[in-house]
Amino acid sequence: MRIPITKPFFGAEELRAIQIPLETGWVVQGPKVAEFERRFAKYSGASFALATTSCTSALHLAMVALGVGPGDEVIIPSFTWVATANVVEMQGARPVIVDIDLRDFNIAVDQIERAITARTKVIMPVSLFGVSAPMQPILEVARQHGLKVVEDAACATGAWYDGHHAGTLADIGCFSFHPRKAITTGEGGLLITQDAGIAKCVQSLRDHGASKSDLAWHESAHSYQLPDFDMVGYNYRMTDLQGSLDVAQMERLEWILEQRTKRAQRYDQFLKEIEWLRPQALPSNCKHGYQSYVCLLHTQTPTLLNWQRLHAQRNALMDALEAAGIATRPGTHAVHLLGFYREKYEIQPEDFPNALFADKLTLTLPLYAQMTDEEQDYVITHLLKNSPKI
Repeated sequence: MRIPITKPFFGAEELRAIQIPLETGWVVQGPKVAEFERRFAKYSGASFALATTSCTSALHLAMVALGVGPGDEVIIPSFTWVATANVVEMQGARPVIVDIDLRDFNIAVDQIERAITARTKVIMPVSLFGVSAPMQPILEVARQHGLKVVEDAACATGAWYDGHHAGTLADIGCFSFHPRKAITTGEGGLLITQDAGIAKCVQSLRDHGASKSDLAWHESAHSYQLPDFDMVGYNYRMTDLQGSLDVAQMERLEWILEQRTKRAQRYDQFLKEIEWLRPQALPSNCKHGYQSYVCLLHTQTPTLLNWQRLHAQRNALMDALEAAGIATRPGTHAVHLLGFYREKYEIQPEDFPNALFADKLTLTLPLYAQMTDEEQDYVITHLLKNSPKI
């Protein structure tokens, strides 16, 4: 048996959705993208939703729209996909890294304030794997210091915090529709905001800086007249092929989330019986989106003295599961361990110990909506079969 780390769920509706733009001939950003944006805004409770080519481009647009530039600083967690840091570097600004809480893998709020300087412009928490970052205390710190908040919600479609969907409490929230996410367009992203000024700016920035979109331009009178360009922008436009696919995916979003949650809860029941693998903690005021089911190998409490031995145990377990046809992954990587950031900012692994431990000791188990009991039992059986020595 071969069990992938995840796989998207497509049916006849998605196949038909892709055919529609091919039949109409409208394959660039157009009516289907606009429909997807309306649907996501309604689902999340956002005032504005703007589709992009990826979450990375959405995050980059957030930085540009908020005026982040050379000399500025943006606070980010160390344990996150490299794009979180890269979009700051792209603006000539400095990503200021802070450590995480090893229980839920999200940014450690108590370390944010000490990282703030006169150059700090934005706090960018990440809602990792489908668990919302602790937004209320983050927003309180931001308000005290006059800072903006951008939530990297790449993993957080279907994640909720105090009854608010991920991304809606921040000034800007950014999402991914990569195939490892709950719903997918292959590649694709989306930016949400409650601020009309930010939305207007981003709408122009994603389209070369144009004063009106392709759709508005082509549907207006005198459509032969080119739009004006009032700012330097980018080509970060989602295609209508992707938009149409995401409209179909939105139709089954609740079912996908429900099925992923059921599988995750089944893992939860199993993991109650063992102590050496701890699933990501879920705060009581949060609802998990289950982009991934991530655990921490915990045969011992990790320290700077024993993490290398525990890392070897984690890798041996992953090797054994791979040999059985079961795909696993680390949760993600620690930015401060990556070559560019390690060298440029002269960071040592132990400078952010929790992120170091998360990088070296996390294990992501297979999870997808169409997973069967037989497949999940196969994963569980081989986890038990290859239990590390405690």
